[in-house]
Parts: sequence; C-alpha cells; structure tokens
Amino acid sequence: MRRLLDRFDRAFFAEAPAERLAIVRLLVGGFALVYLCVRAVHLQRVGHLPPEGFRPIGVISALSAPLPLWAVRGLIGAAIAAGAAFVAGFKFRVAGPLFGALLLWVLSYRNSWGMVFHTENLLVLHVIALGLAAAADAYSLDARRAAALSASAPPPAPHGRYGWPLRLLCAITVTSYFIAGVAKLRNSGLDWALSDILRNYVAHDNVRKIALGDTHSPLGGALVRYGFLFPPLALATLAVELGAPLALFSRRVAVVFCGAAWLFHLGVLLTMAILFPYPLLGIAFAGFFELEKMRDLRRPRRAAPA
Repeated sequence: MRRLLDRFDRAFFAEAPAERLAIVRLLVGGFALVYLCVRAVHLQRVGHLPPEGFRPIGVISALSAPLPLWAVRGLIGAAIAAGAAFVAGFKFRVAGPLFGALLLWVLSYRNSWGMVFHTENLLVLHVIALGLAAAADAYSLDARRAAALSASAPPPAPHGRYGWPLRLLCAITVTSYFIAGVAKLRNSGLDWALSDILRNYVAHDNVRKIALGDTHSPLGGALVRYGFLFPPLALATLAVELGAPLALFSRRVAVVFCGAAWLFHLGVLLTMAILFPYPLLGIAFAGFFELEKMRDLRRPRRAAPA
C-alpha cells in the first residue's frame, strides 16, 4: 500500500512549469468571463420571473425565496469583475476563490428557474479548482508586480504545486465523462448500444424542437432513416465515456480520448443542434497538454553558424 501511495503521490504531484498552469488559467478563465458577459442579460432575466417558478438547486438551496432583482444584477456584476481579475491574475489569492464561488452561485441561481444547463458543470468545477491553485505565478499582474519588487528573483521553477491542479482538472474532466457513461448503463443497460435508443433519442429531440419552433438539426433528421448507423455510434460513445479514466495514465491515450470526446460533441452538435462550447473549443481538455511548448514553436529558429 505504501508503494502504491508513493506512486500516486509522484504522479498526482508531478512537477509542471508555472507557465503551463497560467495558460490554462487564461483559457478557462477567459472562456468563463466571456460566457458570463454574453449571457448576462439572460442571467438577470430570472429576476423578473414569478416566484412560484423558483426551485432552488445546489448551493441555492440555502435560499427559501428568490433574491430581489438588484441583488441578482449585483451578483452577476460582481462575478464579471472577479472574472476579469481572475484572468488578469490580479490579487489572485482573493480573486481566484471569489470568482469560483460567484460563478457557481450565479449559474446555479439561473438553473433554479427551470431547465438545468448541465453543459456548465465542467466549466464551474475547473474554475473552482484553478481558483484554489497557484495559477497566477506566471502571465499575470501579480507575477509582474512580484518581478518588479525583486528584479533579482528568478522565475518560478517547475514544481508540484503547478502540477497537481492540472492533474485535478484532468481527473474532473474524465470523471464527468465516466459518470455520463455509467448513467447510460444504469438507465438503459447494454440496450443503449444494441438497440435503437440513440436513434429514437435523436429523432425525438429534433421533432420536439421542430414542434416548438426551436433550432433543430436537418442532418439528424435525415440520418434517423438509417438505423444501422446508430448502434456503432452508441457503442463508441460508451467506449469514450467509460474508458475516459485511462487518459490519466498515458499521454497517448489522453490524446486519443480528447480527440474522441471532441468528435463526440461535434456529432451531438451536428445531429441534435446541442452546443457544448467549452469542450468543442478544446478548452475543457487544456490540462492534458504541455501548452507552454506552443510558445517555443512560434519562436523563429536561429540559423546555424556557417
């Protein structure tokens, strides 16, 4: 057991450069900030809804009644301000946890009024994990200020404190996919991959959207005519989701998993017009890659001396 724990410790707390974690902070925080800004008007509209529609979930269960409109708008504004500090890496020890808490509250409050947007769950968990880490030791206003105060101090060396948040983000990502696969098996068993369940789901989703005048997928409607296509697609979905944890143990498997998961979300968009922007932009998988090396690839190589 001691040997197993030592191996886990070396893997989970493996050294990583501060730049890699900082790039992930910029990507994840930048997406969250833009997402909040784009949806700000929609998020505050719940303040106009009748209180009878309030069904608190998650952290919002602490409330027994809806918040007044001014409080809803104030919390959204505070979340956007904290998000800007998060991305800039300004006073990150405060801004990091604060943005995670406010993002969780604002999105949970919106989801307490009807349809739950489960597409937001992974983003919120990633922001919380980054907010509790030393994710602003590079590419941040805090790092620039520290360098100005101590010009002789060297840049931060690779360390486990920059590695564990990345491993945690990866673990959160694969766990979310694994849970989705387990849910399919619990609800449908192997019939998910051996019957027309996926085909019927695609057909029902598009017919419902057409009836409601919502955006639907013409491609999905056309493909349901060919029943033989869907069992292999359903089986591939299960393989990606249930096999997701293997991505934590091999870099090659991680690359395959990220590519397969991205294709899965692309398929969902094309067949059901359901958009998962966070993984489709690749940001959900950023923790798996050595992103700081992209900076080195862009640098022009010096010609070798004659």
